Amino acid sequence: MLADQVNTAVRRIPVWLVYCLGLLPAPWFLYLGLTGGLGVEPIKALEHELGLLALQIMVAGLCITPLRRYAGLNLLRFRRALGVLCFTYVALHLLVWLVLDVQSLARIWADIVKRPYITIGMSAFVLMIPLALTSNDLSVRKLGPLWRRLHKLTYVVVPLGAIHFVMLRKGFQLEPLVYLLAIAVLLALRLPVLARPRRVSRA
Repeated sequence: MLADQVNTAVRRIPVWLVYCLGLLPAPWFLYLGLTGGLGVEPIKALEHELGLLALQIMVAGLCITPLRRYAGLNLLRFRRALGVLCFTYVALHLLVWLVLDVQSLARIWADIVKRPYITIGMSAFVLMIPLALTSNDLSVRKLGPLWRRLHKLTYVVVPLGAIHFVMLRKGFQLEPLVYLLAIAVLLALRLPVLARPRRVSRA
């Protein structure tokens, strides 16, 4: 009964509001960077904040299916918005690294090739591009069943993002390991053996 009431309330929330709220941190981080609020290394801090926010949105997106399956909470209508927001913050994270941090095409390629955590992060971004380009109703209609198979790339992208974070924070760091563990659990909850059996209706 409670889940039904929550779902009724959720249906009244417009999707555009999720986009608006989700984009608010971007100008805030920029303001902090320009006013010294991100510390002595504002570019590195901005990269970190944007990347971490993208990872948090990834985790939020993975929570949607388990919440529906185990708690009866239906947030499916917001999943596309979370995916688009996640790609936006990953792209901003990458843009800050390219334009403000590295500032050299030769060094960019060298870092991608020589630094495994950058290789993994870039691989995740490349895999996100087709997901972002097909996050619209037209693509769903045109691709048909292929669209659902294509978007299973999410289950590859999200662990890569977490591994990128773990490798970026050298040494034993609890925070990235917590994200990696949370993602592993959320993906495991999708396994058929853990799925709650569906009720069979009787005449």
